[in-house]
Amino acid sequence: MIIDIPEGKDPIMYVWGEMVPGIGPAASAFAQSVYEHGTLGLREFEAARLRVAQINGCLFCQDWRTERDGQTVEDSFPEAVTDWRGTDAFDVRTRLAAEYAERYALDHHGLDDEFWGRMKSVYDDREIVELSMCLGSWIAFGRLNRVLGLDAACVLPSHLQRR
Repeated sequence: MIIDIPEGKDPIMYVWGEMVPGIGPAASAFAQSVYEHGTLGLREFEAARLRVAQINGCLFCQDWRTERDGQTVEDSFPEAVTDWRGTDAFDVRTRLAAEYAERYALDHHGLDDEFWGRMKSVYDDREIVELSMCLGSWIAFGRLNRVLGLDAACVLPSHLQRR
């Protein structure tokens, strides 16, 4: 871990809740809101989330599986996300979610008219904005956790409350 955590403090709760009180709790609320208020389908949500996790290298995020109404993606899903170009496990929306995540994270200047034509053929504007906000959250906060070495101790705020 890059930063010093006071003895007896949970690293995640300290960094996200106490260390920078004017920013940390707001960031935590935003990060949690993409899970609580998202309307995208589980497979496209997870394809985008997991592709960002793979790019960020966040250990926890790569292991995490979003659950909705008792449903999660299949165990082989991470491999399909890695091979989003060639897998036959994805429909067009799921494949585009993984592609958008990768391009948003690595080459946002390269998002051209051809790409947006494909996106807009299967996603409406509201869904594109929602997915973009989710990607921004995952890139920013997954990287924060990875860069600071918190990813080995990371859990989502709602899970901290269950401890």
